[in-house]
Amino acid sequence: QVQLVESGGGLVQAGESLRLSCAASGSRFSNNLMAWYRQAPGKQRELIARITSGGSTNYADSVKGRFTISRDNTKNTVYLQMNSLKPEDTAVYYCNAQSPSGFTTNAYWGQGTQVTVSS
Repeated sequence: QVQLVESGGGLVQAGESLRLSCAASGSRFSNNLMAWYRQAPGKQRELIARITSGGSTNYADSVKGRFTISRDNTKNTVYLQMNSLKPEDTAVYYCNAQSPSGFTTNAYWGQGTQVTVSS
């Protein structure tokens, strides 16, 4: 089992920055693929950034160049640094873990943290 707890959301103005954190339980954090998703009102949840166990990263085009995902395996934590925020970044942000288990992969979600960007 993996439990994920996000923090760092809030209300900011356009152009400002926020850093989200996701603290994970469990001793196999370093093996997990970690990702950040977001869901705006009336829209589907979308993948915006992910980082593999080896540290490789991928980003959605909408956040590329503005957001940075990173992980600290000593703290079982993944981060999302969000710069140059725009009103369209307003959403609930969710942390996701893909945890290998034998021949399967289990997916876990955090409870979400609200990010609101005012214009």
